[in-house]
Amino acid sequence: MAYKCPHHVGASPLFPSIHGSTADHPLFVSIETPRLQELHSKTWDSIRTVLGEMELLPIPAISGFFLAQFFTKKSLTSYFTFVLLASFTVTWFVKHNFWGLSIWLAGMSLQSFCKLIVASMVLAMAVPGFSLLPVRFRFVTEVGLISHAILLCYIENQIYSHSSMYYFVLDDEVMYPSYMVITTTVCGLALVRRLFLDHRIGPKTVWVLTCVYSSKLVMLFISSTSAVWVSLVLLLAISPPFLLYRDKSKSASKMAVWQGFMHAGVVVVSTWLCRETIFEALQWWMGRPPTDGLLLGTCILLMGLGCIPIVSLHFSHVQSAKRILLLVVALGLLFMFMQPPIPFSLAFRSEIIKAAHLSADDSSIYGFTMVKPSWPSWLLISTIMLTLAAATNIIPIKYIVELRTFFAVGVGITFGIYICAEYFLQAVLLHVLIVATVVCTSVFVVFTHLPSASSPHILPWIFALVVALFPVTYLLEGQLRVVSELDGEGKKFATLLAIEGARASLLGLYAAIFMLIALEIKFELASLLREKAQERGLLHNPANRGSGFNPKFRLLQQRRASAAPSFTVKKLAAEGAWMPAVGNAATILCFTTCLLLSIYLTGGSNRSIFLLAPILLLLNQDSDFFTGFGDRQRYFPVTVVISGYLVLNALYRVWEEIWHGDSGWGLEIGGPGWFFAVKNVALLILTLPNHILFNRFMWDFTKQTDAVLLLTMPLNLPSIVITDISTVMVLGLLGIIYSLAQYLTARQVRIAGMKYI
Repeated sequence: MAYKCPHHVGASPLFPSIHGSTADHPLFVSIETPRLQELHSKTWDSIRTVLGEMELLPIPAISGFFLAQFFTKKSLTSYFTFVLLASFTVTWFVKHNFWGLSIWLAGMSLQSFCKLIVASMVLAMAVPGFSLLPVRFRFVTEVGLISHAILLCYIENQIYSHSSMYYFVLDDEVMYPSYMVITTTVCGLALVRRLFLDHRIGPKTVWVLTCVYSSKLVMLFISSTSAVWVSLVLLLAISPPFLLYRDKSKSASKMAVWQGFMHAGVVVVSTWLCRETIFEALQWWMGRPPTDGLLLGTCILLMGLGCIPIVSLHFSHVQSAKRILLLVVALGLLFMFMQPPIPFSLAFRSEIIKAAHLSADDSSIYGFTMVKPSWPSWLLISTIMLTLAAATNIIPIKYIVELRTFFAVGVGITFGIYICAEYFLQAVLLHVLIVATVVCTSVFVVFTHLPSASSPHILPWIFALVVALFPVTYLLEGQLRVVSELDGEGKKFATLLAIEGARASLLGLYAAIFMLIALEIKFELASLLREKAQERGLLHNPANRGSGFNPKFRLLQQRRASAAPSFTVKKLAAEGAWMPAVGNAATILCFTTCLLLSIYLTGGSNRSIFLLAPILLLLNQDSDFFTGFGDRQRYFPVTVVISGYLVLNALYRVWEEIWHGDSGWGLEIGGPGWFFAVKNVALLILTLPNHILFNRFMWDFTKQTDAVLLLTMPLNLPSIVITDISTVMVLGLLGIIYSLAQYLTARQVRIAGMKYI
């Protein structure tokens, strides 16, 4: 390339910009390349950018000057000028450094996230200035605080929820840790309390801000992005009794009746609108979609729990409100545990719930399984709810005899059908007998607890009918199936197994019925005896109604209380002389049935008698059979039955060991069977003295000398050490325990008598 000299004399080739542009200079015309042009353009762009940034450098300094002027002169104009300049600086910085990046952060683009950050910072700087405004502009501060809290809640929910979703997928570092959520929540609540104490915000703002900051804690437990807003809605519906109605006096409530109904309605509507999040929470907890009954029960339970503050804080004097609230909570719990089928489930199923229930994962994994019919659960729910409604006087059965009759029959029918459908589905012909038994039991219990004029004449016959239905139902269960179902050999075996299972279930049912009758009669007799004892005490000692009694008077009161049953039972002819006899019959039938069921299920376990013998504590003193039985002897049936059962069980074990079936007895003199029987029977006899002495002591509390107890107690040691039967060992251990208990009880009685003397 030829070199050309410049045309203008005196022109400087090194500074062409003095006389013109580089494009016109002859020196650069021949040597200029495209790369040099690009470098030249970038250089001038950098120079312009630096000059532009230098033009913005005074803005932060000016904003700092106005902030300092605010602190020195307390000028609001200076503070808002600082806010304006600082907001401009922050906006420019964010836009200049992050706006052009094409990044998705927390489920949104970086530009949207920058807008939220800038808005949050502007509100955070402006709110302190709003709080210094006059009182009539306090609403501006409140709006700013609420807006900033909601914006902060939204930002944290987006960042934390998305980071927790991918926490175990990417790495071990979390973009927004949990302690930051807790820190901002605590700081926000502390700021709200401070502003309220300084009278800068009102109680309604405190209510809203407390709910907003508290709802953020839900994201620590549930990763769904909607859980925070659902909890916010529920907190706004539940918290007004705590935060909006702060009455210092406890005598009256600031919440009016219409306000109570309005808040309760808000709680109900809020819970219903949040059912999708409740569904997601249950699905996350259970690992599978919850049933419609469980979802509805959870919603009802949350509605009841949400209304508890309204009733407990503002309507504690209204008994009907407490009763209705109890029914609502009980209904929710029953729906959750029973999970009945909801025929109108399409009314509250949203698209999310429908999509979860239409999933075919269960059938593809587990196959098609037989589903047990769940419609009988509606009968049990109805029975329990009717019983609770009657117990809380919502249904006034206490005052109307006819309504009491309908209630008893209705409860018996619903519960009887439930038992038949749930446990005796195959025995169709026996449903009438079972329902009749349950109805009679229901009528007996209701009219024993709330008697009418004809109760003493009718109830004994109803109990007799229940007792008569017991063997009829038990025998018909086997006979009807044997006649109708014995065709083949395999079917015969299956039928016999079904009969055994059904009869065991019938024994359990009637044992529960007799237990219920015995408990009800025991409760009523105890109430009558207590009332009569109080009447006698008031009549004989009208001046001694205080609590300052001397020891002698206390012992006299104990003697009178123990002597009251023998006096009162003779005076019960007008109020219920039939009750002790019926109660004793029910107790004995219950114990016998449970004992038979235990022998059938466990084969006569030694441990079962210790669980069944306390049933005999329900025995009562009557004027026909148990005339000498009183309050002092209430433990005698328990101990004598335990001892007698164990002795008979031990003899049966010996007989079972030496009996060889059709070959006869294995009692050859000197043989192993003869030695086994003699040894264990002898050891069994050695355990009897302590049992006899203790049972006699439990009847009449006659003190034995210490020498007798010391001589009889060592007789139990060989039975414990060298016996071959576990029942004999249990009798030996029990004999030692009886001896020690007898000695300690007699010692306590002697000490009490010495104190009285």
